[in-house]
Amino acid sequence: MTLSKEQFEARLRQIGAERYHDKHPFHHLLHSGGCTPDQVRAWVINRFYYQSRIPMKDAAFMSRVDDPALRRAWRSRIEDHDGTAENEGGIERWLRLAEAVGLDRDYVASAEGVMPATKFAVDAYVRFVRDETLLEAVAASLTELFAPKIHAQRIEGLLANYAFADDSSLAYFKNRLKEAPKDVAFGLAWVLDKADTQEKQDAAAKALIFKTDVLWSQLDALHAAYVDPARIPPGAWQPGTFLAQNVAAAS
Repeated sequence: MTLSKEQFEARLRQIGAERYHDKHPFHHLLHSGGCTPDQVRAWVINRFYYQSRIPMKDAAFMSRVDDPALRRAWRSRIEDHDGTAENEGGIERWLRLAEAVGLDRDYVASAEGVMPATKFAVDAYVRFVRDETLLEAVAASLTELFAPKIHAQRIEGLLANYAFADDSSLAYFKNRLKEAPKDVAFGLAWVLDKADTQEKQDAAAKALIFKTDVLWSQLDALHAAYVDPARIPPGAWQPGTFLAQNVAAAS
């Protein structure tokens, strides 16, 4: 049975309530101040790979869109991450966070120390957006429905528990509190409008589940590598390496 827009939105929101990665043990550890400096650094390194691929994902999406109005609406997402003459962008803000936690900026930007599992998960998301229907691609982005809550929790938790946290280092999250609502309002309205059959609603819901799996699997890998059992995969960042010069000198 095809759900009404209100019923279908409730179904999508329930997916987030059950599956969003704010419930992952690593986030609870991070936000409560339980992470060591190196565990925070590992999170920053691996999350950068996701951040750096978001505009690539959005460019792949736009390359498939015939409707100029949809392209215009979507274009701001790339600018929010890559930056403009007036806006430094999310990627730059994330690299500032990397510097604040004591990492070498160029090393983080190179993505050399990213775990294989992170790459597999993020690259799978880029391919999904590139290859699946436009409806599924937009639906996958609707994890943004749940992002403002986790950004607010993260800002509060990091400020309370870590010396590196200040307005400059946390600028990425503060800006997303302003940017994400605009993106999700458009994306949600578009999905609710286009998912006008049970088949399309099921496909959109599965796409959103896929995206929550992408986010959750990244934290599973991070927790296994740097928390418990602390088995770092070959090629991934090793604690104590590629630190900023002032941090390395003090170590």
